[in-house]
Order: sequence, then structure tokens, then C-alpha cells
Amino acid sequence: MNEQALSVRDAIISRRSIKNFNGQPVDPENIAEMLEDAAWAPNHGNRNPWRFVVAADKGYVKFLDILREYGVPKWKELSEEDLEKQMKKFTGPGAVAFVIVPEDARQKERLEDYAAASMFIMNTQLLAWDKGIGTCWKTPGFLDNPKFREELGVKQGERIISMLQFGYFDEIPKARPRKSLDEFVTYYGQENEEEAETEA
Repeated sequence: MNEQALSVRDAIISRRSIKNFNGQPVDPENIAEMLEDAAWAPNHGNRNPWRFVVAADKGYVKFLDILREYGVPKWKELSEEDLEKQMKKFTGPGAVAFVIVPEDARQKERLEDYAAASMFIMNTQLLAWDKGIGTCWKTPGFLDNPKFREELGVKQGERIISMLQFGYFDEIPKARPRKSLDEFVTYYGQENEEEAETEA
């Protein structure tokens, strides 16, 4: 068993979404390990409401044709140079996983499943970061394109919620500031106590 390089806290705080990948391929076995471990994400009723379509190694090289077709509008009209620039967002990463969830007809279960799959994605991102692999959760419009869905074998009643890119990088992006705790946490009963003190 490999010794963990980062504490959970360090992984959470240091992780960044990577936009500028360096094009180095990602070993499919690494992705398989991360997804296997990430599957311990909590999910209601142990429904495991997720499945993945992964493109890595030679499979990702082939899949770039699909990404070009659906991810670069009017690509046939572009010059080679412009097309290369447009494709950089796809050629930079070394692999990709599409996260697919069932769209339960019951709203409560549908929201639970989406939340659970989101936790799975976060687990994957943290595990990747611990291995020195960057990720970026993207939701391009073509994920809902019927022809693209068909390419991935997405069934009726399913939804692609993420195009999760994996790859190596040369620079870690600077951290963006987060809100302070006081801006998003309210402690129940505290306001009543403060009002009572003011009245007294």
C-alpha cells in the first residue's frame, strides 16, 4: 500500500482546478484506481447512482475526433492554426471521464443521486491531486447533444453531469479567495441570544 502523500485537509485546501494541462498522457490504471477508491462516496440507499465512460491512452487519442466534432463549432472552416488553438482545451489533458447519472422521476431521489455523484467527483479530484494529477470538472453544452450522447451510449433516463478532465501540469494556479466563515454560516439560536442581551 502506498503511503499517502497529503493529509485529507492538505488535499482539500491545496487542490486546484487545472485549465492548462501539458499534454502528457495519464495511465488508465491510475484512473481506474482513483475511480475504485472514489466509489466509497456516501450515497442514499447505497444506490451507487453513477457510471463512467473513460477515454485514456490510445482511446483518448481516438476520442479527440469526437471532441473536435462536437466541441469546436464549424471546425471544418477553421485554418489548421486556429483549429489547433481551439483543440488545445482537449489535447492538453491526458484523459477524460464522463460522469453519467440516472434521472430518477422522483425529485428527491434525483437530487440525492446528483449530490452523491458530485461527492464521487470530488473524491476523484482529491485522489488525483494526491497523485500529482490535475483535474477539471467541465460541463460543456454538447454533453446534452443527442448525437454526442449516442456516441457515449448514454441511455434514455440518464444525464451526463460532468466531463472530468485528467492531466499533468507545469504550474499550480493561484488560489482564488473564498468567503469568510461568517458570510455563509449562521449558528442557530445565536441571534436570539444576542437580541436577549441587547434587550437586557
